[in-house]
Amino acid sequence: MEPSPPVVFVRRHPVGGYEKTAQAHREGTLHKMLEVTGQAEGPSYDLIVIGGGSGGLAASKEAAKLGKKVMVLDFVVPTPLGTKWGLGGTCVNVGCIPKKLMHQTALLGQAIRDAPKFGWNLNEKAIKHSWDTMTEAVQNYIGSLNWGYRVSLRENSVTYENAYAEFVGPHKIKATNNKGVVKFYIAERFLIATGERPRYLGIPGDKEYCITSDDLFSLPYCPGKTLVVGASYVALECAGFLAGLGLDVTVMVRSILLRGFDQDMANKVGEYMEEHGIKFIRKYVPSKIEQIKQGTPGLLRVTAHSTEDSGVFKGEYNTVLLAIGRDACTRKIGLEKVGVKINEKTGKIPVNDEEQTNVPYIYAIGDVLEDKLELTPVAIQAGRLLVQRLYGGGKTKCDYVNVPTTVFTPMEYGACGYSEEKAIEKFGEKNIEVYHSYFWPLEWTVPSRDNNKCYAKIICSIPEKERVIGFHVLAPNAGEITQGFAAAIKCGMTKKVLDSTIGIHPVCAEIFTTLSVTKRSRANILQSGC
Repeated sequence: MEPSPPVVFVRRHPVGGYEKTAQAHREGTLHKMLEVTGQAEGPSYDLIVIGGGSGGLAASKEAAKLGKKVMVLDFVVPTPLGTKWGLGGTCVNVGCIPKKLMHQTALLGQAIRDAPKFGWNLNEKAIKHSWDTMTEAVQNYIGSLNWGYRVSLRENSVTYENAYAEFVGPHKIKATNNKGVVKFYIAERFLIATGERPRYLGIPGDKEYCITSDDLFSLPYCPGKTLVVGASYVALECAGFLAGLGLDVTVMVRSILLRGFDQDMANKVGEYMEEHGIKFIRKYVPSKIEQIKQGTPGLLRVTAHSTEDSGVFKGEYNTVLLAIGRDACTRKIGLEKVGVKINEKTGKIPVNDEEQTNVPYIYAIGDVLEDKLELTPVAIQAGRLLVQRLYGGGKTKCDYVNVPTTVFTPMEYGACGYSEEKAIEKFGEKNIEVYHSYFWPLEWTVPSRDNNKCYAKIICSIPEKERVIGFHVLAPNAGEITQGFAAAIKCGMTKKVLDSTIGIHPVCAEIFTTLSVTKRSRANILQSGC
């Protein structure tokens, strides 16, 4: 005779959810109970993931591997210009992947300019860039990734629906596809991984005439003379590769560059871009965008006002790219119906150190989290670790501090750990030592360009035997350099360990094994050779 299933007592949660209180409760009984009592109106799952980006996909597959019944709901709301894309989220479709490929396109342009100094005979009249060829190649690759994600979900027995998800009640969700067909599902737990979308200015003409990064990577024409509005990493990366393709590019900055990053490094990034032909208009914000000529790309007139005085700027551009920040996709998914709290100003979701919202059965990862890093690998790591804790007996929590990242501006900027400003704030200026130096990549010596532009800096905690708490580098291939050092930093690397490490000669990363000058000393760090 089979044993009776455990009894599950359910009471109303103060915010409208259900709270499980039975001692005998086991995984999966809640959704079965809802089906039996007629509250389901649709199939039930152990976990429903809302959002098919990198974090959501990683979490869903991890849960399925642990034997759970999982669904992913993903829907891309088209941009004001009608741009949309396939499964995979921002990173794959309109973020990291196309950005890095277009950055590489610009680097190839620089390599072509350097080549004659190394003996390559090039017919410069025959060298020109084709926007159409580049975007077609990039979009073909992205399309292959979209298909691969769908196949991977199927192979892992994860149910996928291209439908817009909204909470409608406790443990219950409504999914609407692009044809307006509505279905309802219930789940034991939910994971919000909806990410963010670009912000608009809220001025006349912004949505009608401007583009964002959501539109740029599949733009069917070369953008021509471009105004990039914003100073985020998205703004500077896009401005960098567009200028690298030979376009006339201007960046309009409201306040500071790369807010949240080390400002010493951010200013060096800006200086390098300016020295290489990218114009900057500082302390101005657009107030009106007008179309003065139709076409692809057409012509736009931008009116902007100073943030410091009564100054007015007017300029004409073929394309205006808005990169002023991103908003969390949390306000239109029914969170208020189940009582999930959000930051009303930002839309971000506060969570505890296990990515749990104030509603116990609802979790969140990725860019929607309040006060967390907005990076694809962070979302992936957080999603996998969360699922391992929920279903696999795991204990490890995501580390949101020692996270390596790279800004793919013309001079790449890699960082891990604390910025100088944050280190001073947390540890105190007297308790940190900053070692730094300029350097000259060997590859740049023959073309004789950009000496004393690459820069290395580490921040050390003096009371902890100079443990490295911040790592920063401006250099070609900065991401490749930073990735390796990030592992060492997680292992507690000290300045003494760095000094005892033999460098690989002649590479850029070698500079970190020979740093000897402190910022405090104000000694000269300019280099005369590699």
